[in-house]
Amino acid sequence: MSEARRAQITSATITVLARRGYAGTSFEAICRQAGLSSKRLISYHFADKEELLATVARVVREEEAAFVRRAVEAAGASDFAARLAAYIRARLDFAAARPEHVRALRQIVCNTREAASDGFPAGLFSEGQREGAFGAFDAEVMSTALRASIEALALSADPRRGADDLVRLFERATRL
Repeated sequence: MSEARRAQITSATITVLARRGYAGTSFEAICRQAGLSSKRLISYHFADKEELLATVARVVREEEAAFVRRAVEAAGASDFAARLAAYIRARLDFAAARPEHVRALRQIVCNTREAASDGFPAGLFSEGQREGAFGAFDAEVMSTALRASIEALALSADPRRGADDLVRLFERATRL
């Protein structure tokens, strides 16, 4: 029951963050969303709001990472351009499928000390360069540009709308 209750509270927090923003996310609002009778039920499972938000961030990132990982693995280990395209499309597909998750995580990142990066694109770029699949560029700069582009599209009304353009843009930017 304890894990189920934590999951219930986490899910309610995602919804409240997405709909009301960071400032509007209170234990009272989470209780109403989760159908809980008392704020003490949240305090019993989470030491404070910081721990709750860190848990929400971890849960959202884990769900997105699993979603993205499946797509990238299906693209094949040696085709770096296909892996990059799969990464871009999967991140945007996740945003389209789980918009509240994306908005909630954005609220957390913008209002706490949680880091925004997943580290994946920089590793993909560096590995692709070592294997001779990508040209010369700063992998961290390219990764930052890609993450910012994905985040901007992910928060739009139709995250998938720009996926093909974004794939083409980064294919050109990473060519030998």
